[in-house]
Amino acid sequence: MIEAVVAYSANRVIGRDGGLPWQLPTDLRHFRELTIGHTVLMGRKTYASIPDRFRPLANRRNLVLSRDPDYRAEGAEVFGTLDAALAACDHRCFVIGGDATYAETLALTDRVHATELETVVEGDAYFPPLDPVEWRVAHTGERVEENGHAFTIRTYERID
Repeated sequence: MIEAVVAYSANRVIGRDGGLPWQLPTDLRHFRELTIGHTVLMGRKTYASIPDRFRPLANRRNLVLSRDPDYRAEGAEVFGTLDAALAACDHRCFVIGGDATYAETLALTDRVHATELETVVEGDAYFPPLDPVEWRVAHTGERVEENGHAFTIRTYERID
């Protein structure tokens, strides 16, 4: 099963200058709880954006996509194509960014775990819209306010 974990603003921003434009401990806890013990799949820039002390993400199998055949990611497995990376995935694989990786995998994704901020944020990386014909809300968490941002965590499932 392919799942995506993402946090995005009201205007679908997921990043700015190679990092997150917010600090949300509740979102980070949610991310950790979802992905611990599973495979995480990310693009090279997302891998590079993880602070050194957390890279690779502990207690998870880290898969990194890169078109550069010489790219090495210490503690992670590097794949040149999405097909090769997905062939290496086990039962549950979480796509964790960035925007190009989300765009490339969304058509194959079964579930999206989205932290949806109410704030409009400037950024340079975006999450693609979820077509309501293809996706339904399976779960909505409580509204949370943290570090000047209000957000809700929702789980979307693909409609068969």
